[in-house]
Amino acid sequence: MAIPSFVDRVTVHVTAGRGGNGCASVHREKFKPLGGPDGGNGGDGGSVILRVDPDVTTLVDYHRSSHRSATNGAQGKGDHQAGSNGADVILGVPDGTVVSTPDGDVLADLVGPGAEFVAAQGGKGGLGNAALASSARKAPGFALLGEDGEERTLVLELKVVADVGLVGFPSAGKSSLVASISRARPKIADYPFTTLIPNLGVVVAGDTTFTVADVPGLIEGASEGRGLGHDFLRHVERCAALVHVIDCATYEPGRDPLSDLDTIEAELAAHGGLEDRPRLVALNKIDVPDAREIAGMVQAELEQRGLRVFPISTASHEGLEALKFAMAEIVVRRRAEVETPDTTRIVIRPQVQGGPEFKVKKLPDDGGWLVQGGKPERWVKQTDFANAEATGYLADRLNRLGVEEELLKLGAVAGDAVMIGDGPDAIVFDFAPDVLAGAEILARRGEDHRLEEVRPAAQRRRTKDTEYHAHRAGERAADWSEYGHGWNEDEVDLSPAEAKRAAEVAAKLARKEARELDAGDTSQDS
Repeated sequence: MAIPSFVDRVTVHVTAGRGGNGCASVHREKFKPLGGPDGGNGGDGGSVILRVDPDVTTLVDYHRSSHRSATNGAQGKGDHQAGSNGADVILGVPDGTVVSTPDGDVLADLVGPGAEFVAAQGGKGGLGNAALASSARKAPGFALLGEDGEERTLVLELKVVADVGLVGFPSAGKSSLVASISRARPKIADYPFTTLIPNLGVVVAGDTTFTVADVPGLIEGASEGRGLGHDFLRHVERCAALVHVIDCATYEPGRDPLSDLDTIEAELAAHGGLEDRPRLVALNKIDVPDAREIAGMVQAELEQRGLRVFPISTASHEGLEALKFAMAEIVVRRRAEVETPDTTRIVIRPQVQGGPEFKVKKLPDDGGWLVQGGKPERWVKQTDFANAEATGYLADRLNRLGVEEELLKLGAVAGDAVMIGDGPDAIVFDFAPDVLAGAEILARRGEDHRLEEVRPAAQRRRTKDTEYHAHRAGERAADWSEYGHGWNEDEVDLSPAEAKRAAEVAAKLARKEARELDAGDTSQDS
């Protein structure tokens, strides 16, 4: 199926970047084995941002590629090195793009060059152990994980930003009118539905400059899905005025200027929201003799309805100047009615977050307890449950928030299942009240048993060294030629110089044993 060149409604899936994990590191240098925590914070994930770009006129790019993602933040490092932030993804959209959810809730109306909307917020980076250190927790051996970025499905809908909208039946001359009063050059032909996309033109009338858009052919039943007009009725919602372009030279049976006007007005009323727009009527094609006569017959009746009527011809340009200045008059009046916002002083006040920070409810069928809330659920996502200290830190935070107190108040007893969050990242644990979590490892000043843990490779090297010294001391007899054979580099854990020295010692011992064996054999033969 061919991809259209003009698309004014798309569904896009945006995913922000994940925040980088914090780093758990202890500063070490010669004579300073306990230099304190120095793990850096993780970088924030990139966001997906929609921004109005004057050079973009259609949403076709998102019709071709509807999934857009930002990059993740980098993990923190030791020596207080924070991870880099993920790059934001800027998605250019046309002026007049409305952003909404699949359920129809409008999130943003992007009008004006540079207008922005954060479609998906990047995840926050996790704190490193340097940021988690405090007077009560001087050497945390854990860091927080980065948060996931937002993932959303959005509907983008383009509503053309124009001052005047031209409406009428197919082949009424709307595109020809745009071409006659502006420098726009839309496709013009004498068959219905020639225009498949809204055409914009910039019109100058005296000191007033405004834009005009023609809406592709409306027909009876367009608001219910017939023809092409139902796809483009949204593009007249922003117009300050509507101009009915009526074909006075049509030869189709059952059509006349009055019935055409009534049919289009019925479709506009069915669409809704356009009742307050001023109307003008352009009786087109009066260069045809019969059309001029028909226009003269209906002009008086249209004026009795309170409409301003302009007989015009896009072919001979008759009456176009009067119509242009009438449009400009309405646009100027409408612009004056719109209050100019006062931008001399901007005051930003944070919104007050009312209500409790979490709530607890009992699950049916003795399923335990469910804890919901922004803070508890976010803390769970930040916790590395493979680290006992990090788990204890989470328990301390929940206790300070009052989760344990609320559970006891509602009747929870030791051993009850408690679930935090109800999504895929929810965790379940057994309720154990009055138990100190112990997120801090206590030790005497200047000591930390975590630094006393011996690495497996170092332990294996010490074992080999013990064997070597035992051989040198003559504590047991052995075949020195086998010493050092079959060792892997990860088992030895020696520097290149130490490894070379060990190989030389092993070879020397092997030669010595060989000489001793040869001397023994010679004495026995003699």
